[in-house]
Amino acid sequence: MPALGLNTPTDDEAVAFLEEIVSIYSPSTQERAVAERIVETLRAWGLEAEVDAAGNAVGRAGCGARRLLLVGHIDTVPGFPPVRREGGALYGRGTVDAKGPLAAMAVATARANAGGLLGDLGVAVVGAVEEEAASSKGARHLLATWDPPAYVIIGEPSRWDRLTVGYKGRLLIDYTLERPASHTAGRERSACEEAVEFWLRLRTWAEAYNADKDSLFAMVDPSLRHIHSEADGLMERVTMGIGLRLPLGFEVDALKANLESWRGEAAISTRGYEPAFRAEKRNALTGAFLSAIRAEGGTPAFLAKTGTSDMNVLGPHWACPIVAYGPGDSALDHTPNEHIEVSEYLASIRVLTRVLARLAANEKGP
Repeated sequence: MPALGLNTPTDDEAVAFLEEIVSIYSPSTQERAVAERIVETLRAWGLEAEVDAAGNAVGRAGCGARRLLLVGHIDTVPGFPPVRREGGALYGRGTVDAKGPLAAMAVATARANAGGLLGDLGVAVVGAVEEEAASSKGARHLLATWDPPAYVIIGEPSRWDRLTVGYKGRLLIDYTLERPASHTAGRERSACEEAVEFWLRLRTWAEAYNADKDSLFAMVDPSLRHIHSEADGLMERVTMGIGLRLPLGFEVDALKANLESWRGEAAISTRGYEPAFRAEKRNALTGAFLSAIRAEGGTPAFLAKTGTSDMNVLGPHWACPIVAYGPGDSALDHTPNEHIEVSEYLASIRVLTRVLARLAANEKGP
């Protein structure tokens, strides 16, 4: 039976909900306040909800044995530009990456539940923690504590009429060189020069690797994330952080061997490794999205992204139909100008509501 009409969030309430959670600053490891607010709202909309042991905000609706899991993330990168509405857009950290997609999934689930559309499909909405920290603590907790679901939707920006089915892998490199200071007129290179040489060697290697590749998704993308040097007259020290985006099938052990041979006297370590992942395009989940986007007047398309998401964590282990979907322009991720068009956000809610209804109808059988 449908839930009470009061549990059905209106468009105005959907926008107010997004603005509210964007207004709660939640960089990685500091998500508790926003998780509690999400749980409070989901309960008001008629869902069972709680903050789990990892700190994820979890809402549940429907009672079917077959389960759809919608996973967004509630942490953001640091920085808190002013939250404001301007024209038809909402500005603020997380509007795109990724509180906007999460809010759309939460509103759509509440509407489908209130409208009695879920049938025999069990739905869970998860606002996961520490996705931006590269630990993916929230997603890994789901792997450890949940049975594999029938379908997974990852909440990441792809625009309202696009589906992401692939993400590149990732490897983070920490470089540290510390040694006695030398005279600048001497023949020995400084610690800074050694660090720059390491970076240039890695970049040259990537350029050679990419020479015969025909798409960005097939290439290695190195980025120098930060470099810092200091000296006290006796010792000089330089630290450097490097990120690599990796293609499908990449042999990471061979790269690690190269890094070891290039490091000289420096200490290097790697972390945050995730292999690239690409999902299937033809299944009940993608079919539901294609139909829903067309019903809203859109022309759907598939994307493979050069970034990394919790799809890299969950996809290989659960081996079920999985896509990433959500409103917003991913080019605005992490920028001071991050914002989402309200009309696009609302369109994505309608698409997701249709997807839930179609998957639930599929579960009923002929």
